[in-house]
Amino acid sequence: MLRINDQISIEDWEIVETFTRAQGPGGQNVNKVSTAVELRFEADRSPNLPPPVKARLRRLAGRKWTTDGALVLLVQDTRSQARNREIARERLAEMIVKACERPKRRIPTKPTKGSQRRRLKTKTIRGEVKALRGKVGDGE
Repeated sequence: MLRINDQISIEDWEIVETFTRAQGPGGQNVNKVSTAVELRFEADRSPNLPPPVKARLRRLAGRKWTTDGALVLLVQDTRSQARNREIARERLAEMIVKACERPKRRIPTKPTKGSQRRRLKTKTIRGEVKALRGKVGDGE
């Protein structure tokens, strides 16, 4: 069981871990040992996540979210399978904690009268400068 906070804990059946060979340099270790971890969390079917947290998690996950509602994390940072597994679980926990935070409601503000006047004044000055760039007529 993965404990996120007081209200949310992820059961073991919700997480599926598969191990594959990692990419990149590493010589014989990479060629022989399956150290990369692909963690798959069935977030959409999870009874432990409330719907608003699921929606925020979907937005945070981006391309890591699959069409069937699973969150897939691939970790191949270290040469140790156990350490990669810990890193994957930590990243999952961080994402869920971030999704638990409710975003602040934005309060729309109006620009001040002074800033509006300054903006319009610079616009008129700029327009006058551009108007003076016209073709020069004959002197007569």
